[in-house]
Amino acid sequence: MSENGSTQFLSFSLGAEVFGMDIRTVREIIQHGNITPVPLMPDFVRGIINLRGAVVPVIDLHARFGRPAANIGKKSCIIIFDASRQGERAEIGLLVDAVSEVVEIAAEQIEPVPDFGNSVRREFMRGIGKLHGRFIVLLEPDQAFNVEDMAQLCEAPRLAA
Repeated sequence: MSENGSTQFLSFSLGAEVFGMDIRTVREIIQHGNITPVPLMPDFVRGIINLRGAVVPVIDLHARFGRPAANIGKKSCIIIFDASRQGERAEIGLLVDAVSEVVEIAAEQIEPVPDFGNSVRREFMRGIGKLHGRFIVLLEPDQAFNVEDMAQLCEAPRLAA
């Protein structure tokens, strides 16, 4: 948060919806490239990529939010961000339709998560940002991309097999 009480968010789109995540959690943005599928993973795990020698899992945000898997387009890209797992830092890639821009939203322009009409689970959201007459769903990465929760979901198919 800056001195004036505002926070910078990286805005990106999934279909017609605009989302944002705190820029401080974002490491880099890369073009969509070769993703190696991994068997027995839940639908939202698109696969893994090699990022300068590191294996990074890629999460399809469409599928993570309970929608059909993303269609890869010209503007599709992967946001690499820092997650924490058991107190250690882990890099995760988020497959999105397009990255828009970095926006600054003042604290007073962030509304609480509404009780109705959300296309994303409430605990995944930090709030709704109001910016120039439009709304941005602000994600809470520690909840939406909780490595422990996702790891448990990845284990479930193996246990059932």
